[in-house]
Amino acid sequence: MAELSRRKILISGGTLGALGALGLTPPAEASQTPWTWSARGSVAGSGAGTDPRWVWDEEADALVASLIDRGDVPEVNRLLWDWNRNDQPLPDGLPADLRDFMERARRLPSWADRGKLETAADFNKSRGLYLNLLNGVGGGMLSTAIPKEARAVYYSKGGADMEDRVAKTSILGFAVGSLNAYRPDGSCVVEAVKTRLVHAAVRHLLRQVPHWPYGIPISQEDMLVTWHTLPTFAMRKMLEWKVPISSADSAAYLHVWQVTAHVLGIKDEYIPSSWDEAYAQSDQVLPRNMGPTPEGVALTDILLDQLAEQTSPGSISRPLCNALARYLVGDQVADWDGIEREPVWDPLISSAWPKLVRFREGLIPLPLVPQIAWVIDEAVRQYIMFFLTKGKETKIEIPTTNRPGT
Repeated sequence: MAELSRRKILISGGTLGALGALGLTPPAEASQTPWTWSARGSVAGSGAGTDPRWVWDEEADALVASLIDRGDVPEVNRLLWDWNRNDQPLPDGLPADLRDFMERARRLPSWADRGKLETAADFNKSRGLYLNLLNGVGGGMLSTAIPKEARAVYYSKGGADMEDRVAKTSILGFAVGSLNAYRPDGSCVVEAVKTRLVHAAVRHLLRQVPHWPYGIPISQEDMLVTWHTLPTFAMRKMLEWKVPISSADSAAYLHVWQVTAHVLGIKDEYIPSSWDEAYAQSDQVLPRNMGPTPEGVALTDILLDQLAEQTSPGSISRPLCNALARYLVGDQVADWDGIEREPVWDPLISSAWPKLVRFREGLIPLPLVPQIAWVIDEAVRQYIMFFLTKGKETKIEIPTTNRPGT
């Protein structure tokens, strides 16, 4: 990893050494924590109780490994390029085994509630600012403090072009938050199924890296950890900020992510059935999966540079982005990620943001404000996607190689 600066590596290494002094649990020690979360708290209501660290996606993994070994992936990617809508038939010409799998994978679970999915869309309309910030910046900073995820991203094909990698990740995130996410003309099912295929490909490919010592990546627990850095983290932060959220909106926001977890290939016995169960599961899996790595520090640096360029191209906005990221994820994660402290911006952000939330929430009940807020938030989302893709059409595609040079 020649491109990692000496300073950044020292920051990461220094944080590892400081864990004991700070009274934090070292990641290696936390990783030994046994799995105790009960499947009775899942949407399935029961399960085998198997530790999700040792469960992957058997059906998708065998299928995609076969596609790669047969040399079918380039043609599959070409055929799936124009598969964009939830109600769109799969394209002709797909291998029969892939078609059969995708027809099953695209079906919503029997417990999916259309009413809640529509309520979630309305919730996204009025709370898009918070959700985009928390899922985008906050979730991104948390993901780089997850050693297994940071390494999987860094050494896979996407790690060589982080703008493209972030753009493709954003495609799924924006699909979940769109007003038509699970409607026939939406794209959430499409992007989730494609992402499931990508995960299977990464599992197959990374194990071929000669110096990859980390076992099979993207286990069920790894996916749960990522899931908790998105809706669970976002809900907790909004409650911390005292954003008023009705019980119906809260349940609906959870539900859209429950359905998304299912379509991504997370087994129902691991998907929390309530926010209380989500918080309990998050409190178990995040501590045993988080910590600093040189790869995570390097990826954080790239992501914050991208954010600074998106926020104000050509300006010196990186210090502001550092402060915003630290405010969102807290000092522990920010230190793990090697985010520099900003003496001017840190106290300003922590003081100003709660006031901004109170001001904004005072306006939300007024007529047309949610619609206007959505238009502004959607414009920001479109700008971010345009910046990341350089205006080029970008789709989620199955990789056939790892990061060049690995």
